[in-house]
Amino acid sequence: MSDWPQGRPGDQRGDRYGRGSASARPESARVMRQVRHDGAGRPPGRPAPPYPGGVPQQPSYVDGGGDGGQGGYDSGYNTGQVYGSPGGGGPGRGAGRAGRPAPDWRRRIKWTAITVVTVLVVTTVGTYFWADSKLNREVDLSKVIDRPEAGKGTNYLIVGSDSRAGMTKEQMKDLHTGNAEGKRTDSMMILHTGDNGSTLVSLPRDSDVEIPSFVGSESGKKYQGTGRRVKLNAAYAEDGPELLVRTVEFNTGLRIDHYVEIGFAGFANIVDAVGGVEMDIPRDIKDKKSGADLKKGRQTLNGQEALAFVRTRYALPGSDLDRTKNQQKFLSALASQVATPSTVLNPFRLYPTMGAGLDTLIVDKDMGLFDLAGMFWAMKGVSGGDGTSLNMPISGSVGGNLAWDRAKVKKLVDELRNDEKVTVTGN
Repeated sequence: MSDWPQGRPGDQRGDRYGRGSASARPESARVMRQVRHDGAGRPPGRPAPPYPGGVPQQPSYVDGGGDGGQGGYDSGYNTGQVYGSPGGGGPGRGAGRAGRPAPDWRRRIKWTAITVVTVLVVTTVGTYFWADSKLNREVDLSKVIDRPEAGKGTNYLIVGSDSRAGMTKEQMKDLHTGNAEGKRTDSMMILHTGDNGSTLVSLPRDSDVEIPSFVGSESGKKYQGTGRRVKLNAAYAEDGPELLVRTVEFNTGLRIDHYVEIGFAGFANIVDAVGGVEMDIPRDIKDKKSGADLKKGRQTLNGQEALAFVRTRYALPGSDLDRTKNQQKFLSALASQVATPSTVLNPFRLYPTMGAGLDTLIVDKDMGLFDLAGMFWAMKGVSGGDGTSLNMPISGSVGGNLAWDRAKVKKLVDELRNDEKVTVTGN
């Protein structure tokens, strides 16, 4: 009986490891790399003669060594080949672990891009409907009678009111608004947008104007004009935005396309939401009535300081005319701040800003978000030097009211109506 197992008689399986194999060698896929038991310098893969006593020399396991598959064990272990693959090979260098195929990066990039675009579209659409639902479309311009013909470009009537709606007593005290009931116009401007840049025209609240015939916004009753002359802000106090639009159109001859109004609280909240607005204060200002206490020079105003600045009139040499100039400068600076990438592309700043503004804005029924965005971009253009800002031309005063220069006003309105470059200068 042999010392090493032999195959059964008649077994023709050859010199392989397994049942009845006469060889001590395992299959090639079981080769371990760089393990030698033969230190006699024999060619790799050649079995040594049996030791005395019938114990054979163990084989040499060397990567890629051998005699072409006859005596060596070239499993390809060091080249990424996997046991069980045809010919002792594997999927190759590009295979993943455990024989899994390499990831399809093009497919992954494609689906990642589709996911990102989908999220952006859904977010944008959702934001649009959210913002659109917050607009207070309370002004019905269809109630305005005897309107001038529409011209080229778009005209916005922008009104800052002294409305204290929704403010607590503490807020009224902090913002120095007083606690008067109702609301009046604190500032009025016409913003014209067109092909020749934007023009911002301030209408002094003390402007001498005629109250024309109008239809009551609540009663629906027609009130015949009597030639009564009042300060411009009295029109708003008498019958609200619709009569104010009617009075502006009657006294200028310029059709108003959209109406935008914001109250004290909303104004201050927008300024705070954008992180303040940088302004160059022309002189030291201290006004007990508005609460302004500002030093000359460039500085960033918070909501409370900004509201005090635009409301100041008694501490200025030119009173109402100087105040309207300050209002123009500040609103243009605010529009520039709102329209910056740091606000528009930053959701942590954009949403608070939109929420603060949209909650308190009052617009006409035909006003859309794109119209509102166009208004802000136009105001930004004015502050950026691409437009013009001026006060309505004044020729003197009548009974304490500011009288418009009728010739200059007519020329200004003609240029705006025809969307021409404005050449008229104001006070």
